[in-house]
Amino acid sequence: MALINYDPPTSPYLDILHRDEDLLVLNKQAGLLSVPGKAAEHKDCLQSRVQRVFPSATVVHRLDMATSGVIIFALNKAAHVSVSQQLEKRQTSKRYFARVFGVPSEQKGIIDLPLICDWPNRPKQKIDHEHGKASQTHWQVIDHDAHSSLIELTPITGRSHQLRVHMVALGHPILGDRLYAHEHALALSPRLCLHAYSHQITHPASGRAIEFSCEISF
Repeated sequence: MALINYDPPTSPYLDILHRDEDLLVLNKQAGLLSVPGKAAEHKDCLQSRVQRVFPSATVVHRLDMATSGVIIFALNKAAHVSVSQQLEKRQTSKRYFARVFGVPSEQKGIIDLPLICDWPNRPKQKIDHEHGKASQTHWQVIDHDAHSSLIELTPITGRSHQLRVHMVALGHPILGDRLYAHEHALALSPRLCLHAYSHQITHPASGRAIEFSCEISF
């Protein structure tokens, strides 16, 4: 599925949350690619912007183009290896917030549904109990109004589009989700209401736990 009318935000050009000798942490804006796409018009992305200012920076994880929030870059090879290994071994902790359609009947729960690429409709993902990879998400209602709910999401695994597909499976798609939401949920927001609020890791140099966060942007 090609990107249509890619018009990434330019203000702020870079929103830096933290910088030290090993790590660079930013708040990625919704609508900005984390890494470049294949087409020439998709070269503008957070990675290319960062590397103009910090040439040694490498991205250690990604956020969907439509998702905003905390994203971590490494500024040297040792830091990249350290954070990458923590992610691979699930030794980090992430929290997201989403505004979803409707109000869940329960206050919290765990979604445990395996995911696989929906190949004919890529980049969409789908639930597949036979071939899908294990995917778990903790969720909790924070508040709600008559039409929508603010949900805190804690992914245990890190599958592509995991939170988006799991919210659809729960019966409450994320507002503004152009890939998965029905027309009523899509109409309630001009952007995907999904924000990577915080990310806790072990600092590659000090060995201490450190958490980065940024306020919800919708």
